[in-house]
Amino acid sequence: MTVAVIALAAAGCGKSSTESSTSSSKDGKYSGKGIGLAYDIGGKGDQSFNDAAFAGFQKAEGEFKIGGRDIEPSDNETAADKVQRLEQLAKAGYNPIIGVGFVYAPAVKTVAAKYPKLTFGIIDDDGVKAKNVADMVFHEEQSSYLAGVAAAKATKKNHVGFIGGVDIPLIHKFQAGFVQGAKSVHPKIKIESQYLTQTPQEGGFSSPDKGKVAANGQIDAGADVIYAAAGLSGQGVIESAATHKVWAIGVDSDQYKQAALAKYKDYILGSALKNVGGAVYELSKSVYEGKPLSGEVRGDLKSGGVGFADSNPKYKALTDVVSAVDKAKQDIISGKVTVNTK
Repeated sequence: MTVAVIALAAAGCGKSSTESSTSSSKDGKYSGKGIGLAYDIGGKGDQSFNDAAFAGFQKAEGEFKIGGRDIEPSDNETAADKVQRLEQLAKAGYNPIIGVGFVYAPAVKTVAAKYPKLTFGIIDDDGVKAKNVADMVFHEEQSSYLAGVAAAKATKKNHVGFIGGVDIPLIHKFQAGFVQGAKSVHPKIKIESQYLTQTPQEGGFSSPDKGKVAANGQIDAGADVIYAAAGLSGQGVIESAATHKVWAIGVDSDQYKQAALAKYKDYILGSALKNVGGAVYELSKSVYEGKPLSGEVRGDLKSGGVGFADSNPKYKALTDVVSAVDKAKQDIISGKVTVNTK
């Protein structure tokens, strides 16, 4: 099942959970306490993945007046901690309850089985497969392909870089799309590739210092455009790119528009978008309207679930880059190009 999702500008930072006391819709159909949102590693304020989810949470909360609570992860937490967090939201009556990130899949499966009358969502995992769960996943490889095309058209050295937060299948999709897109422009382009850690617990998605060191190394090796799929760690990549006056390509949110990255934005060529905020909003809307989504909900280029942000005026001025990305997008939507996932 593929649904169209709305475009959202991710916003908001800070570390405290928020809660609203409003508990029902204007027409009385919705009886839950509000939206429950549990963040992934890095938490709110990452200017990327989690903040995209928060944007959808804020929009739905404001539009439907149903309240909500969002909860931060703790350092070095266990699987049991995630179960406890979701159960806390379920016992309080929040509906839907959304786990932001594949690491929540076991917890969502466990808690959803205990609360069959509530709707749960899991972002970036399609394996829960329960009647009251929406498995919200994306074709990240498609937006990453566009990032690869943009990088290959913008590079002056025929040398670009990819930095993944953690060496896992989900991030392999980002790398696969980026490499294929870049090589569609220059088959012999040189591509630096690196993963920051082997597991999420080692900080691959939450360590800007690791991202900065990796980007410094790739720039020293000759790359002049770097794409990072690394959550909060990507901030370090963007800082490094700006310091060296080369291009960075953001991920998940339109990172050109993020307040915390404003000092570096002139060097953010664009961002490979994943409409996590739209997915959160759509699931919340479906529950509010009494027709909760369930099963696989997949976002792609055609539905607007993924895309490429072009907010930087400097990007828009690179007409050859813009036209190449636009053509690649249409080729993917039409089926002329199939993007690799490995």
